[in-house]
Amino acid sequence: MTSTTSSGGATTRRCSCRNPDTGKNYGKSCPKLANRRHGTWAIRHELTNRSDGTRREFRRSGFESSAEATKELNKVRALLAIPEEDDPAGHLAISDMLETCSKDKEPLPDYDETRRRLAAGQALNPRMSVSEWLDLWLGGKKRLRVGGLKRYESDIRVHLKPHLGEVRLDKLNVQHLDRMFDAINEANIEIQEQNAQRRAALDELKAIPWKGAENRARRKWLKAAIDQMPSFRRVTSVNTQHHIRATLRAALNTAIAQRIIPNYNAAEHVEMKPGTKPKALVWTEERVAHWLATGEKPSPVMVWTPEQTGQFLDHVEGDRLDAMWRLIAFRGLRRGEGCSPRWMDFSKRTRSLEIATQLVQDGWEVLEGLPKTNSGIRSVALDEETVDALERRKLLQQEEKRKWGDAWKDTGRIFTEEDGSLLHPGKISDLFERLVAEAGLPPIRLHDLRHGAATLMLAAGVDIKVVSETLGHSDSRITRDIYQSVLDDLARAAAEAVVKLVPRAPSAIRSLIKQRAAQPASNPVGSSARCTCKCSCGAAQQALTS
Repeated sequence: MTSTTSSGGATTRRCSCRNPDTGKNYGKSCPKLANRRHGTWAIRHELTNRSDGTRREFRRSGFESSAEATKELNKVRALLAIPEEDDPAGHLAISDMLETCSKDKEPLPDYDETRRRLAAGQALNPRMSVSEWLDLWLGGKKRLRVGGLKRYESDIRVHLKPHLGEVRLDKLNVQHLDRMFDAINEANIEIQEQNAQRRAALDELKAIPWKGAENRARRKWLKAAIDQMPSFRRVTSVNTQHHIRATLRAALNTAIAQRIIPNYNAAEHVEMKPGTKPKALVWTEERVAHWLATGEKPSPVMVWTPEQTGQFLDHVEGDRLDAMWRLIAFRGLRRGEGCSPRWMDFSKRTRSLEIATQLVQDGWEVLEGLPKTNSGIRSVALDEETVDALERRKLLQQEEKRKWGDAWKDTGRIFTEEDGSLLHPGKISDLFERLVAEAGLPPIRLHDLRHGAATLMLAAGVDIKVVSETLGHSDSRITRDIYQSVLDDLARAAAEAVVKLVPRAPSAIRSLIKQRAAQPASNPVGSSARCTCKCSCGAAQQALTS
């Protein structure tokens, strides 16, 4: 092995020749080393010590000539010379980058690009993949609420990593995103076709009689075919695609803020079909009739009329959770907020309830967390009947506590299971559906009962800002967007009310006036006219003469 050392690094040459007598490598004594083309060349260069003070070197081998090795060594020297002498952080960043290149056997980065990144404070390793960054970004979201974290994780695992994971983070562009959403929509078509095939096969199976050898053979064959078909799957809706883009946009914005990538967010510029936010519709008589005839709900978000809400509250009166149903129906609490209020948050004197926690469902496990948004932490004013219902709830809970004795679980909650344990939000939704069916009412989700509270407040003339604060929305525009259809109905009612404020003559008289106006003038201005409608209406006489 031979070596050439100069300031800032060295080149070395070695071969794999062995002494036939000893079987050992010749090393520097190889007789063929006199030929400069014999063997391969390698380089090494001292790097800035690591943060913990340990030493390290840049090493690379496999060069066929001294010239190639020297050229690569000069690139290393140039990169190390980029930072100023009084910039220890810059020297450390460059050395970190070179150490990574050496370990991963990657090509050295471009000099000009590295210099620009260092000056801009950006990460010097541009070869981070989208998948690697999404893992880092999601790992920093530990303080996020459980529901939001689960949604981010699902978007990344199901869609972003499979379609974009291998793309270099700094090379991600709109075309990559277009291809991802095209692939998602193509998969949707395939899922719909497979779902239709499975549904048709199941319908055919139901139609085949059980008796008869031929029928039994046909059923057996069809069951085997169904087992080979994919299970029913949900398509990725347009709204879900918008959420996928929002997740990627948030991750890329963080990368831009940390100067890991240039100031360009591809998710901001990709064009997509507009999302559709379902509007809240009221269960009018016509919509109820349509549902009874077809089984179809006019909208995913349906709310009851005041009469229907009253019918439900009458049905659940006396239920051990009737106060909770009342809070959701009139004050618009979310499901998790309705399950979790504490006695310490209730004030009989001020007739208020502080919404400070909620119960969230993670899988089937129940966890306590903060409300959905910061605006969700709020104080809700209560009416006298709700206060009385909560006082009755307190007496009932004391009776349950006495009945269970030492087995009672003191959670401090207003609404609990009979043994004092926490309510399960999923079970509460199931219970609500059963109660609605028992009451003979058109179906709504438990969350729609919250929408109904907003509808009642808007119909009562409550200012939309107050409605928004009561519901815990972060912005009144959210309230307006969700309940625009309800606001439109109210606007039409207001238009009718305005018209009714203006006194008008009876329709028969107005028709007579129109007929008179259409006839040629036969009487001079100021002459008298006789009423022909066989009435003593002075207004008609005056109208005919004017």
